[in-house]
Amino acid sequence: MKKSVLFVFVALLSISLEAQIQTPAPSPFSVLKQTVGLTEVTVEYSRPSMKGRTIFGDLVPYDALWRTGANMNTKITFSDDVTVEGKELKAGTYAIYSRPQEAVWEVIFYTDSENGGLPQEWDASKVAATVKVEVYPIPMPIETFTITIDDMHNNGATLGLMWEKVYVGVKFIVPTVAKATSSIDKVMAGSDISVNDYFAAAQYYYQEGMNMGKAKEWIDKAVSMNDEAFWMYRLKSLIYAKMGDTKGAIEAAKKSMVMAQAAGNMDYVKMNKDSLKEWGSE
Repeated sequence: MKKSVLFVFVALLSISLEAQIQTPAPSPFSVLKQTVGLTEVTVEYSRPSMKGRTIFGDLVPYDALWRTGANMNTKITFSDDVTVEGKELKAGTYAIYSRPQEAVWEVIFYTDSENGGLPQEWDASKVAATVKVEVYPIPMPIETFTITIDDMHNNGATLGLMWEKVYVGVKFIVPTVAKATSSIDKVMAGSDISVNDYFAAAQYYYQEGMNMGKAKEWIDKAVSMNDEAFWMYRLKSLIYAKMGDTKGAIEAAKKSMVMAQAAGNMDYVKMNKDSLKEWGSE
């Protein structure tokens, strides 16, 4: 009896000690967080490596469902409703499954995001969106499976999947215009409007090519509240130029350049010099 108890104790001790051993994960876990416009995007996935193996068409068979990574299924979370390759997705978390082929991949957004890899039973009702994207060959091998968020602009980005010599990109659109204009309208309807509010509103309208009359009104107000900000005069010059007021644009650019020079910001000095040249004033 004592020997049996001793044996169990030693076995449990052995397991306890073994659980404390730290070794590198074959497919390390990674979290990618990125703000796109005003939308938070988070990708959680495990990253397998090639390790001398042929990946697509072999380790990952063509036309077979893949977890798009290793271990648990890859997950993506959008803080807002988005559009993925023209298909609407509600805010929330999705598993990303894919069906690689030589020329085209199917990328599937699945509402059940808590699976140990692939679902034990595939439920078509849980498919929120399926998109087809073109495969782009890349010249150098990517050893470790990599997901990126690239080609970002105010209103969207591209979810990139890279491994071996393959790249596929899934484009998505975020609701920045609706959120930004709502915020601008709310602040501008109030009485406590700061110089930075006026500047931010003017900058956004300029970037998006919206109402230039309002953008001019707001940048003029910002400059009147802060007459020493070279970046504000820079924006003023761009807005005036876009409205066809070349004389006003040149005057603002010259002020911006002088102040940027005094502040030691040579990037703004160069941008203003380039604009002045473009507008016919050295």
